[in-house]
Amino acid sequence: MSDPIVTTAAGDVRGTEGDVRRFLGVPYAAPPRGAGRFAPPRPPEPWTGVRDARTFGPTAPQPRRDAFGALDMSPYFGPGWVRGDDHLTVNVWAPRGAARRPVMVFVHGGGFVAGSPRAALYDGAAFARDGAVLVTVGYRLGVAGFLDLPGAPRNRGLLDVLAALRWVRREIGAFGGDPGNVTLFGQSAGATIVAGMLATREADGLFRRAIVQSGSGLGAFAPEQAARVTGAAAAALGVAGTAEGFAGVPDERLVDVVPELGGLDLRTGELFDPLAGLSPFGLVLDRQPARSRLADVDLLVGTNAEEGNLYLAPQGNLTSSTARDVRETASAVHADPDALVAAYRSRRPDAGEGEVRSAILGDALFGTGSRALAEAHGNAHVYEFVWRSGAVGGLLGAAHAVEVPFVFGRFDLPELGGPRGLLGPAEPPAPLAGEMRAAWVSFARSGDPGWPPYGRDGTVRRFGAAPETTMPSGSSVWERPVGAV
Repeated sequence: MSDPIVTTAAGDVRGTEGDVRRFLGVPYAAPPRGAGRFAPPRPPEPWTGVRDARTFGPTAPQPRRDAFGALDMSPYFGPGWVRGDDHLTVNVWAPRGAARRPVMVFVHGGGFVAGSPRAALYDGAAFARDGAVLVTVGYRLGVAGFLDLPGAPRNRGLLDVLAALRWVRREIGAFGGDPGNVTLFGQSAGATIVAGMLATREADGLFRRAIVQSGSGLGAFAPEQAARVTGAAAAALGVAGTAEGFAGVPDERLVDVVPELGGLDLRTGELFDPLAGLSPFGLVLDRQPARSRLADVDLLVGTNAEEGNLYLAPQGNLTSSTARDVRETASAVHADPDALVAAYRSRRPDAGEGEVRSAILGDALFGTGSRALAEAHGNAHVYEFVWRSGAVGGLLGAAHAVEVPFVFGRFDLPELGGPRGLLGPAEPPAPLAGEMRAAWVSFARSGDPGWPPYGRDGTVRRFGAAPETTMPSGSSVWERPVGAV
């Protein structure tokens, strides 16, 4: 079987064909070099001949971030920085044949500073076998992608995703996709970018549906918070806090400065850190997406039942947390920490300190902002992932990111199993992966994932719960406790 060749506006690309077709490392924008790292994305540079699209391209400059306490997160974060300027690329998995299929464009997570579409979890073959064209996107990270700099456009990483959507609109028909039926979806930081895209007028008409997996409609920094990060980065690098000042700093130093910015207090007046100190980088917006005009698209939004466990259990803090730790977490995200803690304790009278801390953290990062986004949309479909991983001695549970292997069907990765793997030592329930991906593909195809919208009767689809499949509003992460953010 000969390798397939597809013609794009920039030139021909050669992929591979087996049970599905793969085209990897296809440029959607020009390489961001020098001062161009802080400029809007430009169209890809044309090439002559046939470009090899059989292997992944480089990744955005980033620090290694796969060490996560007792948990191996390498399948999630990927290989780290694979050097090369040409990292604004997409990867395409498509069914064989010429039919126009629904298109799903995925934006990876990683705290806005790490991750890439080369991560093993994001192989799109299962989606292609199920009849969708799956596109994964690389975008600028950290300083280059999200540091707010005078003289440079804001949210350059989001602008990259916007450019990738424009590439999809122009080119995806040649790969067998339907450019009029595009679903934009992401997880974690990628999901928050999707939420930001819902409020970006320039994205109107580029996607028809959106899926927000453990993101937030309240996750953006205000400009005054971002300015504090910019000042700290400029001081650490010894340069002016402008695009011109940063233009001459090499990528290596921009990467090295990221850990130096950890621990900044970004509370300003009545504003709290929307990322609870986990990352100094993120979207910078005058208004949160959930408080803005949202695009008229179908929306699927959800979270995991124990999101906060990822940030506590692998480090030993789920079992060692004290009442003081719980209050400190609450004070970082709420004006009245004592009322917030009391509200969470009343919901969980038998919970330990670590469980209460995890619930507060998970809602602050993802639950509250997801609920706000669903309510602002008014007709969103809502899910909750409740299957509990046995990793970290059974403590990880339904933590942040545990649903990703189920959505992509990547149970074949040995790094996901065992005591340090995201899915733990027990065999994961393979049928659950089929259920989730079927819902995602059905939603991409028609806007209906298989259950009613949340606004109609409060239905929330619970993935991983047996035997029930739905629950009414007013429970779990969708309950709004008195005093909560």
